[in-house]
Amino acid sequence: MNNAHLHLVVNHLPIIFPFVGIIILLIGVFTKSEVSKRNAYLIFILGAIASIAAMATGEGAEEGVENISGVSESLIKTHEEAAELFAAFSYLLGGISLIGLLSSFKNFTFSKFFPFITLIVAVTAIYFAQKAGNTGGEIRHTEIRNGATVQNGDHDENGGENNQKGEENHED
Repeated sequence: MNNAHLHLVVNHLPIIFPFVGIIILLIGVFTKSEVSKRNAYLIFILGAIASIAAMATGEGAEEGVENISGVSESLIKTHEEAAELFAAFSYLLGGISLIGLLSSFKNFTFSKFFPFITLIVAVTAIYFAQKAGNTGGEIRHTEIRNGATVQNGDHDENGGENNQKGEENHED
C-alpha cells in the first residue's frame, strides 16, 4: 500500500465521524440521555484522532500523485489549505468534546451547556469538512471540478447518441 492509497483509506473518517456524532448528540439532547451525549463526545474525539492520521498521510499522498498527468499543483495546494482548516476545527471539536465528556462524568453545572457548544463547533467543522473533501476529490475526479464537462464515449459533441458503427442518431 503506497502513501496515496493509505491517505485514501483514512481521509474519509474525519469527515464521517462528525456527521455520526451530530446525529448521536442530537438524540442525546432530545432524549436527555447522558450516555448518548458521552458517546457523541467519544465519536468527535475519534474524529480528531482520524484527522491526525489523514494529515499525516497527506504529504506522502501529494508526493505520490503530483507527477500524474492531469493532477494540478494548484488543486493540491487548495486541498491542503482546506484540509488544514478542517483539521484545526476537528482538533477543536475533539478538545471541546474531551472537556464535555469529563464534565459530564463529573456532573459539573456547566456540562449542560456543552452539547450546544459542541453542536455549533461540529456543524462548523462539517462545513470545512465539505470544503476539504470536495477539493480533495477535485484532484483526481475531473468530473466534479467547477466548469467541468463530462464527455462520455456514448454521446457525440451535440448530445446525440452514437451507435455501434459510429453513426450519429438524432431525434427529429
